[in-house]
Amino acid sequence: MIKKFFFKLNPTFLLAISLVFISCKVEKGKQVVNNPWKAMQLVVESVKVPSFKDKTYNVIDFGAVADGVFDNTQSINKAIQTCSKEGGGKVLVPSGKYLTGPINLENNVNLHLEEGAEILFSTNSKDYPLVHTSFEGTELMNYSPLIYAYKKNNVAVTGKGILNGQGSSENWWSWSGGKSYGWKKGMPSQNDPLNRLRLVAMAEEGVPVDQRVFGEGHYLRPIFVDFFECSNVLIKDVKIINAPFWVIHPMKSINVTIDGVTVESHGPNNDGCDPEYSKNVIIKNCTFNTGDDCIAIKSGRDADGRRVAIPSENIIIQNCKMLDGHGGVVIGSEISAGVRNVFVENCIMDSPNLERAIRIKTNSKRGGLIENVYIRNLEIGQVKEAVLKINMFYEVYGDQSGAFIPQIQNIYLENIKVKNGGLYGILARGYKESPIKNVRLINVKIDKVDDAYSIENLVGLKFVDTYINGELMESPNN
Repeated sequence: MIKKFFFKLNPTFLLAISLVFISCKVEKGKQVVNNPWKAMQLVVESVKVPSFKDKTYNVIDFGAVADGVFDNTQSINKAIQTCSKEGGGKVLVPSGKYLTGPINLENNVNLHLEEGAEILFSTNSKDYPLVHTSFEGTELMNYSPLIYAYKKNNVAVTGKGILNGQGSSENWWSWSGGKSYGWKKGMPSQNDPLNRLRLVAMAEEGVPVDQRVFGEGHYLRPIFVDFFECSNVLIKDVKIINAPFWVIHPMKSINVTIDGVTVESHGPNNDGCDPEYSKNVIIKNCTFNTGDDCIAIKSGRDADGRRVAIPSENIIIQNCKMLDGHGGVVIGSEISAGVRNVFVENCIMDSPNLERAIRIKTNSKRGGLIENVYIRNLEIGQVKEAVLKINMFYEVYGDQSGAFIPQIQNIYLENIKVKNGGLYGILARGYKESPIKNVRLINVKIDKVDDAYSIENLVGLKFVDTYINGELMESPNN
């Protein structure tokens, strides 16, 4: 069912995909792409934002009360359901503070937050029923996301208002087991044996998703905004703060536009945006100030990623600003189904708390093929560790070695200026039997790094008009 869903593509999109591969030629055994940016533009032109009937449904008319105390769950969802049943339109949230539980989007509905509107989401886990969702790249039955669209078409969340998950060390964040987020010895967390570890084991054992039942008592935090197996999606202009977990998550979705969104959320695993198993995703004009990766492209964890086997592809990131975070643009680590055709351009990255600008992370439990990553026109102020980090030995939660050796190839950086690159310009580590292949830096200037590069099993590192610490770089013999 899922695979059929993905191959219902329009001709323009198919042309764009064809161009990416047809425009490749083999030259001395190495792949050279003639014009990937033209291919990107064709994908951009194929993605149309959803449109809606000119009819407005005000949540106040359905009983909503803007006092920050009254439970508006029923009122907001009733407005959405009515709007959808009557052919769609705009569900308006006027200025004021609205407390609610989970919001379920329906077909042809634009949930619009007027400027001055703030939706406050309940921090009582019992308010969130079990639904089909995911946790760190593994599908399960768990707490409903705060905003959830499941198998919907033509949906949006727009407006100048605020979505406030109210996450803090007093509620969701302590479940991570991190002492800096309020967890103390003796408190339960996701790391207890019957929680996260059991979920991963279930996936490895092939337990069907509907039998992976978690929720109350298992401390696996809900996603904030989850578009699960949706098409024609828009999230525009809203500000999202204090998420329990991942913030924006297009999952098995196609034709997604994320435009002008501001994410300010410094909790554990507070990735700003995580496209997963998704295709034709445009992230533009956004600001990310996060407790984890700003943008992290994913495609499933270990056995679950191989079960689903849908790569994320045609991910386009334009005119964004990355502040605090583990990485500006990241691929991985939940990447088992692979990623291809990633385009990043015209972004600004700068913070003493930004650890890397571009990061690719996987390991031999994840595996996956990561290829065709094109990056240009970046202004990078300060990063801590590296401008570009590629790591096939990424470890979290202990040893992550397995039998699935990853592949990484065709990474291009062009026209990039870095004022303070931290420890390394490039930090890369591949496998001897599966080296990283074809990394090119063209017209790149990196200042103030301790070392130009540290590489292990990288074949085809090329420098063209690239200066590190003021020195013109020569390509190493590899």
